[in-house]
Amino acid sequence: MNAGVYTSALNSHSHAALIIVGHGSTLNPDSSAPTHRHADEIRQRGLFREVACCFWKEEPSMREVYESVDSQVIYIVPNFISEGYFCQQVLPRELRLDGPITQRDGRTIHYCDPVGIHPNMTRLLLQRADEVAPGVPRRDTSLIIVGHGTNLNDNSTKAIQDQVRLIREGGYGFAEVIDTYMEEAPLVSDWHTLTTAANVVVVPFFIADGLHSFQDIPVLLGMESEPGKALSQMEVFRQNPIPMHGRNLYYSSAIGTEALMADVILDQVHDFDAKHHTAPQAPAPIPGDQLRQALTSWLGEDRHIIGQVHITSESGGFHLRHLEDADIPAAQLTLYTQPADAREIARNDAQGEFRPIKTAPTLIRGWLLKLPDLSSLQLALEFLYPAAIGMALAQEKGNLQPVPLRHLLGRQTGMYRFANGITDTQSGEIIASFCKTETNCLRRIVWPLDDSQPLPGPAAPKLSLESGQVPGTPPTRCIPLLCMEACNHIVSVCRKVARENHDAKPAA
Repeated sequence: MNAGVYTSALNSHSHAALIIVGHGSTLNPDSSAPTHRHADEIRQRGLFREVACCFWKEEPSMREVYESVDSQVIYIVPNFISEGYFCQQVLPRELRLDGPITQRDGRTIHYCDPVGIHPNMTRLLLQRADEVAPGVPRRDTSLIIVGHGTNLNDNSTKAIQDQVRLIREGGYGFAEVIDTYMEEAPLVSDWHTLTTAANVVVVPFFIADGLHSFQDIPVLLGMESEPGKALSQMEVFRQNPIPMHGRNLYYSSAIGTEALMADVILDQVHDFDAKHHTAPQAPAPIPGDQLRQALTSWLGEDRHIIGQVHITSESGGFHLRHLEDADIPAAQLTLYTQPADAREIARNDAQGEFRPIKTAPTLIRGWLLKLPDLSSLQLALEFLYPAAIGMALAQEKGNLQPVPLRHLLGRQTGMYRFANGITDTQSGEIIASFCKTETNCLRRIVWPLDDSQPLPGPAAPKLSLESGQVPGTPPTRCIPLLCMEACNHIVSVCRKVARENHDAKPAA
């Protein structure tokens, strides 16, 4: 697996967009970090016209991400381990997919298989096992592949079981290969009774070093007495080996952090084309760069402010800085020069806390981002304020499709299926409290309560034309930040309130 294998095979995708879907987290950036890294790698190879990410728990959402790309042909690859609940139910619902191929709004959307079920994952697992225990003979090693385990979907464990079978039957020389899980048997906590070799290598079959793989599983293994810090809060990964139960335990980082996962993403696109015969025989027509053209037009109208970011044109390029740093000399600011630096700038607030809502008025100060061209500017703004340019353009053209709150809450499943049990009055109170512009979110809400009525009175400030930018900035100089659908944070609050409503009802 190397980049050269894919360059010629995927040249025809220069007309298309690739969207990589991840889970994300509201607690730390570790869950989404691998997805962003793989997108960066694929973007650098120039195989697709556009490369974007979206997430279940972070921005942009699966509904918003379509506003981030211009292309009429879109490939969606779930950066998920199993073909389970999320990939079979949640993602198709949120992405509005009819099946493997969806035609909508003049676009053709291809929904590929998740990365975790691809056969090339076997090679990555073997490579990771050898890396974590260098020089340790496989014949003296038990390999454990550990997953979450769930009763939501029978396919949630299939990807791991398939890999265990392939490694067992492939003659790769391990003393034994077993699958274990956090929440169903065989349990990872029983590793010392399930294995017999002197060395035990544990590889988490997870996409990221997030809460489960980096904090929960070490406790289940007995490596730690309680969950420690998140990976993003530590300077180094754990040291191996760990002597336990008379043996040497080697614990790996999650398989999804492997750099070659970018190639597995491309594998899934290649395999989708082969299966569905979708690779174009002739170059497809490429639409104009509408997002870039809109950005050029707005800057020409002196609309140089978006959220808390001030943009200036400098020597053919662009300088970005915090709005409150507009008059501070460049020499007194920390210099950045790459679009991806914007993602790092937007990651944490001044107290070092993770910013899951990028439109929160908590963007740090003290930086200067110098970019050479409009393409770099567009990408940097995408990291600072995901999908904001596309939503502003769609609103301007009358094409934005806001989703009423009741529609959003009504389509929830699983633990969130109760969310629509809030009253109309409570909906306005929730929005007024959680979405407050001065402290929580700069976006202007453009969605109603339902098909026939707007959000109730307390939410009115979030619907006004004065919302969508930092209070006090002239709207004529701003690119507005818009909200086309309530975020997952609102869904969580609505669920909590709805359950309280339910519990407060007298028994029948």
